[in-house]
Amino acid sequence: MRVRIATRGSPLARWQAEHVAGLLRTGRSSSDIHVDVDVVVVDTVADQRRDVPLWEMGGKGVFVKEVQAAVLAGRADLAVHSAKDLPSVTPAGLVLAAVPERGDARDALVGSTLDGLAVGATVATGAMRRRVQLADRRPDLCFAGLRGNMARRLSQASEFDVIVVAVAALARLGLANRLTEVLAPWLMVPQAGQGALAVECRSDDEGLRARLAELEHGPSRRRVDAERAYLAELGGDCDLPAGAHAAIVDGAVVLDVMLASLDGHVVLRHRAEGDEAGPLGRGAARHLLDRGGRALVQPPVLASPTVSREP
Repeated sequence: MRVRIATRGSPLARWQAEHVAGLLRTGRSSSDIHVDVDVVVVDTVADQRRDVPLWEMGGKGVFVKEVQAAVLAGRADLAVHSAKDLPSVTPAGLVLAAVPERGDARDALVGSTLDGLAVGATVATGAMRRRVQLADRRPDLCFAGLRGNMARRLSQASEFDVIVVAVAALARLGLANRLTEVLAPWLMVPQAGQGALAVECRSDDEGLRARLAELEHGPSRRRVDAERAYLAELGGDCDLPAGAHAAIVDGAVVLDVMLASLDGHVVLRHRAEGDEAGPLGRGAARHLLDRGGRALVQPPVLASPTVSREP
């Protein structure tokens, strides 16, 4: 059996694709069919235009649409994504076939601890979610943009007082020693799906779906499903800063969520617990929507994000 995996071309994306390829090669199936894997690199517009902030390019989904298109067009058989980049609504013709065991979902700082930052220090990050949460904790901070693959981001770290990264990204690239402080999920609610991989294939490819089902890690899938349900209930990947982090505690799903205005003046947080991931995520979203979030989701038109505080 030969399968083609579509992925972006960054070192981290290639690591993710090769990780899934390794799972496919070593996985045990009832048919015991050997799997050969080819990696198909898709050069996305979002990767090419690193000078444009992600929120100006359409936010969530900009890194995955062209990779998904390669699978739908038959140029590849499956796609491997960072689950945090995946829109909450799966396109027609595709299915989220597997979520392998999740890595660390947390965010981290490189260059300084949060308490160690001087008043007016400059924090570099490309994510509005990270900006508004840090500004909520430290209103004195200034912010600058940061984009590109992890090597590029780390090479720019000395230009700022601190940069914000995903723990899993550095761990997978063997760079965990660069982390200065790992931020607790209650302090910095991660992006929904952060640290997890999402494996998509065509919905009518029953043979491949069965093989990919062997890669599924049940607890990780429950966590990701709760977080994605939260985003979907907000309105199918709203453009506002939003985060969600689910954990399994004594068999139940504990979900921390946040939603903020683009200017960072309003930051809403909520914790919920339940057994079923989907209803839990949707209920958490409705809780925030009913407590001021709806006014954020349907606000007057804003020209651009204002929580910039460029140095």
